[in-house]
Amino acid sequence: EPAEVRIELPLDAHIPHDYIPDERLRLEAYRRLAGAATAAEVDEAVAELVDRYGRPPQPVTALVDVARLRNRARAAGITEMVAAGTVVRVVGWELPESRVMRLQRLYPGTIVKPATRTVILKRPSTARVGGTPLVGADLMAWVGELVDNSVVAG
Repeated sequence: EPAEVRIELPLDAHIPHDYIPDERLRLEAYRRLAGAATAAEVDEAVAELVDRYGRPPQPVTALVDVARLRNRARAAGITEMVAAGTVVRVVGWELPESRVMRLQRLYPGTIVKPATRTVILKRPSTARVGGTPLVGADLMAWVGELVDNSVVAG
């Protein structure tokens, strides 16, 4: 059984009623995506959605991106990723000193709490001064890069 990874990011990721009108089938699609433990399983779930319901709308594409991120986070040892206010909290990382140093260099202001395996990062914004925090696909891309940087570092 793959470890559970909780992801709470501000983005529009859902299956619209007009894409899958039947509630039971919509819940089945949610379960299939949530249970996809590998990239291949995510690909299979997407192929089935396309085959049965046509090209997915943007909110479904975002949901698929979350499923892919969940698998990448699991591979990195992450159990939770939460955007709250001006920070992104990542829980579950056991990072060697070299990775901590790399993250702190790549993401200035990063706070690492080894005792609780928690990393707190400043949430990126649209501009250095006066910008608004990233949301949606832009935030997903940033978080994905963060996960990838933690895996390749060391």
